[in-house]
Amino acid sequence: MIVTRLRQMSLMLFAMAVSFIGFFQMFERTAGSFPSEYMILLGVVAVLFIILWSLLLKFQPYASQSILPCVLLLTGIGITLISRIDQQKGTHVGTRQLIWLCLALVLCCILVICLRDYRVLRRFSYVSMVAGIVLLLSPMIPGLGKTIGGARIWIGIGSYSLQPGEFAKLFIAFFFAAYLFDHRDQLAVGGKKVLGLQLPRIKDLGPIVVVWAMSMGVLVIQRDLGTSLMFFAMFVCMLYVATGRKSWIVIGILAFAVGAVIASRMFAHVDNRIDAWLHPFDAKVYNRQGGSEQLVTGLFGLASGGLMGTGLGQGHPSLTPLANSDFIYSSVGEELGLTGLLAVLALYLVIIASGLITAMKIKDGFGKLLASGLVFTMAVQVFTVVGGITLVIPLTGLTMPFMAAGGSSLIANYILITLLLIISNAANKPEPELTSDTFQYEALAVLRDHELKERAKSAAQTAKDDENQPRHGAHASHAAHAEDAEDAVQATQIEDAPTIMVDDASQPEGLYDAEEQDDHDEQGDWADWRDFAADDDSPATTTSHWPTRGAHAEQVEDAQNQAAQDGNAGTPPTPPAPPQSTPRTVKGGAR
Repeated sequence: MIVTRLRQMSLMLFAMAVSFIGFFQMFERTAGSFPSEYMILLGVVAVLFIILWSLLLKFQPYASQSILPCVLLLTGIGITLISRIDQQKGTHVGTRQLIWLCLALVLCCILVICLRDYRVLRRFSYVSMVAGIVLLLSPMIPGLGKTIGGARIWIGIGSYSLQPGEFAKLFIAFFFAAYLFDHRDQLAVGGKKVLGLQLPRIKDLGPIVVVWAMSMGVLVIQRDLGTSLMFFAMFVCMLYVATGRKSWIVIGILAFAVGAVIASRMFAHVDNRIDAWLHPFDAKVYNRQGGSEQLVTGLFGLASGGLMGTGLGQGHPSLTPLANSDFIYSSVGEELGLTGLLAVLALYLVIIASGLITAMKIKDGFGKLLASGLVFTMAVQVFTVVGGITLVIPLTGLTMPFMAAGGSSLIANYILITLLLIISNAANKPEPELTSDTFQYEALAVLRDHELKERAKSAAQTAKDDENQPRHGAHASHAAHAEDAEDAVQATQIEDAPTIMVDDASQPEGLYDAEEQDDHDEQGDWADWRDFAADDDSPATTTSHWPTRGAHAEQVEDAQNQAAQDGNAGTPPTPPAPPQSTPRTVKGGAR
């Protein structure tokens, strides 16, 4: 365990060392010295990361240890490039980003301490839905919302701006996970089969229609293509995880494609982004407002980086509009080259793979859906940003998690990662030992207890039925009463599992007269008991009282002779006294 913890700590220290070296090299090339304000803030961030890691070891000891170092390294690369752009523009976005990072780490520490069990979030499913919708639509409130870059997705708080959609995705994920967990059986039922594809029933299409309408509403009202795509993709992926039906994926893709085509015909800004994607180097598209100038500049920045990049502090990433937020990936490609781009994607891949492994390992259905929803949200966000910059898909306006400038995005994604760590702790927690001798002994005792109780209930029901039927002879009555007495004796002795007292005086004499079944009928199940006990090495012993054959036969004969002498055929003979049982010790305990 000590070696494992040291290896995990070495990953954290390595990520811190790489980030510090990047800052040092960049400032030495651009400013000639290391600014004191950055030195203090970086020291505070390092202490908070160590505190967060220590709290995870204490309160979530089985959490995945590969996620946090990757997040630290991605954040370090992002803030290094943001600070690099500040040196060219004379801004202070980098110091502000470090302050937001400190706040995010404090919130993560509080969440690790307070949220011991993630399943408590399921109780607030509809509250989460209301909170998510309110946050999502809050930029539309007059006087509160702001329009930046043609999209009304911001709210103004003094001189600062906040993007509530980043927090809304967390609450919407809570609601989706709880809803799909409660209704997964209805959604998994298939309808008609068309072209080899099992389609869902019409009445089960309601949830996906509602989410589709909400996504299109965000696109129409707020003009935010990226957020609408993120929400819809998150729900469809979680729906597939809940039901396992590929038809939901096909329906979701077709529904969003139809919505995107309608939006491109109705709204000019969506059509402009599609034209910039299809014809980025066309002079008419490049020069018009909202055209492809930003996209083409980012592509030239990627091309100038080459394989190894220009080096930290030696490129010109500030030439690209929004190079520290929407186009931070282009800035990485210019100064770190293709090698840096692939390293960044590899870090994201490790985080996403760890989240998917957590979703597969955990047995709780709500946790499985929540983990997969959070991971898919991050994966879709990374894909849309990288795909938009590299001309794979149209630009969407989303930001790279952990790297892009913006306090709301940074805090929301750090909370997302903390939730993944808490869920991974439950997924990696070892199962209790179920193969010990003590557990097996107790399980057998419980099974025997349950069996005897069922036999006692059956005997009581049989006695009640016999009272409603006429008697058919003395021997039948005596045998029934003897069987009831046996079950009653066994039921009263179930509390002491290691010692089971069995009074088998009710065996009829006819069982001992058959030669073929003499051996088995005399011993019954006790023959198997004795064979099993002979091979058992358990030190436990069980005392069983087994009546002798001769005593039983003599008592039955005495009762019959007494009845013949009296001559009263209709009067039942006096039941014989219980036979004297001979104790016998058998190995094996309650088995």
